[in-house]
Amino acid sequence: MNSVENRNLQPLDLHGLASVISMERIAWDEPMSKHTSFNIGGPADALVTPANEEELADLLKFCRLANQPYCIIGRGTNLLVRDKGIRGVVIKIDQPLSNIKIEGSRVTAGAGIALGELSRQTGQRGLSGLEFAVGIPGSLGGAVLMNAGAYDGEMKDVIKRVRVIDENGEFKVFTLDQIKYGYRYSIFQGSKMVVLEATVQLIDDDPVAIKSRIDDFTQRREARQPLDLPSAGSVFRRPDGYYVGPMLQELGFKGFRVNDAQVSEVHAGFIVNRGQARAADVLELIAIIQEKVKNQYKVDLLPEIKIIGED
Repeated sequence: MNSVENRNLQPLDLHGLASVISMERIAWDEPMSKHTSFNIGGPADALVTPANEEELADLLKFCRLANQPYCIIGRGTNLLVRDKGIRGVVIKIDQPLSNIKIEGSRVTAGAGIALGELSRQTGQRGLSGLEFAVGIPGSLGGAVLMNAGAYDGEMKDVIKRVRVIDENGEFKVFTLDQIKYGYRYSIFQGSKMVVLEATVQLIDDDPVAIKSRIDDFTQRREARQPLDLPSAGSVFRRPDGYYVGPMLQELGFKGFRVNDAQVSEVHAGFIVNRGQARAADVLELIAIIQEKVKNQYKVDLLPEIKIIGED
């Protein structure tokens, strides 16, 4: 997900936007609570879902020429949108950009495909390497952007190349070395580049053995994570030498809440929405946790979730 551009906002040209993308794929004043796994977020001025790469290129060009801020989202699974929403254009990379192409043990997939779906599809084809990703919510594009990982696996372990488009509508290709992956980091974060597709190098293996590993990871996730309530996954990055969940549990945070935003009773590294939580509630809860951890452990907890929009 790319951050909203820091530019002076011009009044949104409704006619101009509709000239580059079909009206049926534009939602005006769209509540972002409908597009985030947290079920939280104020309205976006316009939310659009491009049907193909050409429409996306035209849309980026429109935003640049019209001096419109924009942000890119996928499935909104690692995202907290503030309560006043997002000014400008939200571009959602979804099903229309979710193609899969398999050439031997090398797989190229569109940024809009669900990461879990890609993991299962490649596993059924006898291709191993993405089992770790089966329980990671969200899209391939978001996973590439943040080097998503679980169970000792990360996207950097399988990525070979990534194709992107920049704000000028130019297509570019990055190899693994150029992406400069780190812990939950890639060169694409903070840039105006949009991930279009990624190629991963997998390994031939027995589909039955792959399914066994996928089933194991799925069962472990279901047992240890709060999947019954809306959340945005792990809230904080893991600091050196600590695990966030046990740290917060030791401090007594399990079940602690600010209105309907609550530290999960299943896993203290998650904040869940008990029903009517606002972004302000989540942010207040995050601040309380950060302060107590800082006082107790002398550790600065940094959010892993992306926080965008207006207070």
